[in-house]
Amino acid sequence: MNETPIIRALSNGANQKGVRDHNERLILSMLQRHGAMPGSDIARRTSLSAQTVSVILRKLESDEFLIKGTPQKGKVGKPSIPVELNPDAVFSFGVKIGRRSTELFLMNICGEILSQLRLDYDFALPQEIFAFLRNGIEKSTGELNPKLAARICGIGIAVPFEIWKWGENDANTPEEFLSWKDIDFTQELAKFCTLPVFVVNDATSACWAEHIYGRGKELRDYAYFFISTFIGGGIVINHSVYEGPHGNAGALGSLRAGDENGETRQLVDVASIHLLEDSLAKSGIAPQELWQQPQNWSHLSAFVDPWIEKTATEIAKASLSTCAVIDFEAIVIDGACPTDVRAKLVEQVQEKILQEDSRGLILPRIEEGRVGGKARAIGAACSPIFALFFLNSNSKLSD
Repeated sequence: MNETPIIRALSNGANQKGVRDHNERLILSMLQRHGAMPGSDIARRTSLSAQTVSVILRKLESDEFLIKGTPQKGKVGKPSIPVELNPDAVFSFGVKIGRRSTELFLMNICGEILSQLRLDYDFALPQEIFAFLRNGIEKSTGELNPKLAARICGIGIAVPFEIWKWGENDANTPEEFLSWKDIDFTQELAKFCTLPVFVVNDATSACWAEHIYGRGKELRDYAYFFISTFIGGGIVINHSVYEGPHGNAGALGSLRAGDENGETRQLVDVASIHLLEDSLAKSGIAPQELWQQPQNWSHLSAFVDPWIEKTATEIAKASLSTCAVIDFEAIVIDGACPTDVRAKLVEQVQEKILQEDSRGLILPRIEEGRVGGKARAIGAACSPIFALFFLNSNSKLSD
């Protein structure tokens, strides 16, 4: 295999001035969260002086981060000119590595997906996935003109924590799958790409996507459950995604739960889609039917409905356990499942949480997520952009 890098580090555009300073990040974050607005509104929301805002806006416009909108005529004075993010300012790759598939997205600073590629498999084998990423990155980059391609700022990788443990006790698992334990993503990608690499837990990555493009604009503090082959989660405190010192905060799949025999299990063992897969397999139905795109589980209702009821019961219990630690105002539930299944699941969690013993607790609102199955790849693509150009934590962003 030719090991010549197919992507070069940024040479212009996004890195003209290096990583943005705090006030530049604050203004970019404000525009990302609230959309176009004139400089006067930016000054009021950020508490920066009008002169400071004017200087920063000129700089950001010069660096092609911002574009001017249509002048807005007010009741008095000159028309105000709103500014907004330039969609062509910065791009990033987002990768989701899952049990059944890997997805590669190319996304711009506004969250628009320019291209997406998918690899399906029975086992997530490193060599196969990195070959897919190499070809996919080359293909997606080649679809941009050289000026825009030079503005790709990094690659975010959303991967499950300790992925190699998926099959370490399964005799049918290929030996190559267990080699994930020794994989260094930065080193592997450096064989064909020189962009910065940002690795994030896959459920936390999904939480990032919901925080930026979903319910996050409405909620201050919430716990987030993402249901896929294995359930996981994330937490948002004071409008900020909290990842923890090891990047594993919000590992809600590891919450204690009980099974039908009264034995202690983890939530991942009693409220994940792999249980539905097992149910289908025992009845001679290929579990892969759950993952065919576009997803439609309506013909599997005899299996899906009992799974929804069981999963809802366990998530209701886990929600109360989570709120016993932090007084979350809401629990947000999303997943890699059809939207109608998600809606039914949320509705049942809303009902079942009322039946649980909630002494000493304030019941959270149970809310439906909005991003869906693409959340992990979208959140991964957010990682480089937020690390270099936005703020994760600043109360002013929600004013």
